Amino acid sequence: MPLYKSITANSQTVVKIWKIEESYDDLIAPLDLKTESLSRVLGMKSELHQRGFLSVRHLLREFGYTDQDLFYDENGKPHLKDGKHISITHSFTFSGVIISDNEVGIDIEMQREKIAKIAKKFVEYEFEYLDTEAEDYINKLTVIWGIKESLYKLFATPGMLFREHFLVIPFSIKDEETVCWIDYNGLKKRYNSYFLEFEGFTCAYVIE
Repeated sequence: MPLYKSITANSQTVVKIWKIEESYDDLIAPLDLKTESLSRVLGMKSELHQRGFLSVRHLLREFGYTDQDLFYDENGKPHLKDGKHISITHSFTFSGVIISDNEVGIDIEMQREKIAKIAKKFVEYEFEYLDTEAEDYINKLTVIWGIKESLYKLFATPGMLFREHFLVIPFSIKDEETVCWIDYNGLKKRYNSYFLEFEGFTCAYVIE
């Protein structure tokens, strides 16, 4: 089974990334899914989404959990029954899970040129330091999106907007980390964020 990468972010936080190479049948065969999870996966129209969903359950097994240990709240945020914090992502052929004693968020995105066309929808402050002509412009936009998506997953609060409420401090790709802020309804909070690139994808994660 292709566990692609395991990262110990700190003593309380681990990230695991899966490269989805197995067939749907091979992924589902060893899993013990809850009834609602089975209904959910069977209802997905795309096999890519099905395989992403199932690969996340394999990542749970890598952490020592099963599908039975996972549940979602009314905002769609995942939780573990033992009280540990979890965040989940999958994109095309990769999936990722982060588990921590602290609040966390994670996102994996494919690096694509078309992100530049929607940049104004999620970037405001960051345009002050971004160079639209730079060779790494698409990479940096993908990092910013991933960090803001991770923040959104961490809070899971309807009404938060990437462009207006989340800030990513200047960074270089080689540093693989930066600081980000949330500024929402009087709440101002600072977070550490980290990112890595692999095979045309970017994974970003945020830790409280």
